Amino acid sequence: MFLFYCLIQFLFSSNFLHNFVFSSAFSPLKLRLGGSLDDKVLYETGDFGLPCLPFVKNDSALFGYNDGCLPISRWDQLNKFFEEARVSVVFGLNALNGRVPMPDGSVGGNELSGKGIRARIDVAQYAKDTKSLKKIVDQIYEGRSGKPLIIAPGGNFEVEWYSQFIDLTKRSSSLDVITHHMYILGPGVDEHLVEKILNHSRLDLAASVFANLSVILRNAGSSPTAWVGEAGGAYNSGRNLVTNSFVSSFWYLDQLGMSANYDTKSYCRQSLIGGNYGLLNTTTFEPNPDYYSALLWHRLMGPKVLATDFIGTKKIRAYTHCARDSNGITLLLLNLDLIETAYVQVSIKSAEFTKETREEYHLTAKDGDLHSQTVLLNGKALNVDSYGQIPALEPLEVDGSQPIKVDPVSVVFAHLPYVHAPACI
Repeated sequence: MFLFYCLIQFLFSSNFLHNFVFSSAFSPLKLRLGGSLDDKVLYETGDFGLPCLPFVKNDSALFGYNDGCLPISRWDQLNKFFEEARVSVVFGLNALNGRVPMPDGSVGGNELSGKGIRARIDVAQYAKDTKSLKKIVDQIYEGRSGKPLIIAPGGNFEVEWYSQFIDLTKRSSSLDVITHHMYILGPGVDEHLVEKILNHSRLDLAASVFANLSVILRNAGSSPTAWVGEAGGAYNSGRNLVTNSFVSSFWYLDQLGMSANYDTKSYCRQSLIGGNYGLLNTTTFEPNPDYYSALLWHRLMGPKVLATDFIGTKKIRAYTHCARDSNGITLLLLNLDLIETAYVQVSIKSAEFTKETREEYHLTAKDGDLHSQTVLLNGKALNVDSYGQIPALEPLEVDGSQPIKVDPVSVVFAHLPYVHAPACI
């Protein structure tokens, strides 16, 4: 509930926040309302019959709060906001209201698949509930447009549980999207997060999750699309000056590239505002470095993914897409090395190209400090103006015959408009 409380209460006190939500910078924009308190929310429906009270802090309760109620007036307010902002909304439902504890003593909570996080639901029961929800939605929206997608389970990926869940729901076609959460860096209290972020072997751990889910869906002949329903790098709210600083862009962009390689259709960043892993500063609502990384990804990397191999040091991560709304291709390069500069020569198979001028966007940390919350684009600091407008993201024009220079611990987006790949036509 915190996300939309902030948006509604402070929308017009922050020019940038207003511009972010109501502009088309990330169109089409999806906002997820949910999280750890999903399964402690009650809804003020017509037959609710109880006082609709807010969450109350209770250290002895699950996740530190008593059950809270979503008033119908706030629900109407939220829907008006969604409609005006023209955003798609992913709304988490309470999956545990009225249930009794399982034999192992588990009770309510978010991320209920597999072993769960302090709570779980058996896979057969979860599949049954998903089918029931699908029937309810079909009845409500019969003959109407805009029927919501059924999205589940929103938990940590476990091969056996996900395999069974997909198998149990595929005959009824009750599942539209299958989601999983990713926190490959571990807990936010870890003092070695920067080392993990810059460790290529650690980043590679995400590949097995994407690959295994892709295999399960293919072998099952199942139709749901795969989403990353939540990812913030490090769980338990991340770590200040790490997952909200420049160094965070390495794991984040790497996962965007890797997830696209495995046909993941949406990637939900935890969070827009809140914790130490938000795209926006929790005090000023101005962009953290990952915001600009996400914006450049959105503007430059189109939906079509091209196979990419990098021959050389494992400290370079490389991803290539057809350019978005433009000719040619866009190459993303991440240099995890603290010392060495890389010079990347592009070689393209099955594509026609002439080495003309290309456009490069180099992201580096202010003063070379990986913990900085200010990012430089081609050497210039990116800051919003007094009206909440982001600066123009202007590229460097570079001779296409020259290799791409990737400085230590830097990010480069290179747009090659002169490359005519068959897949991009």
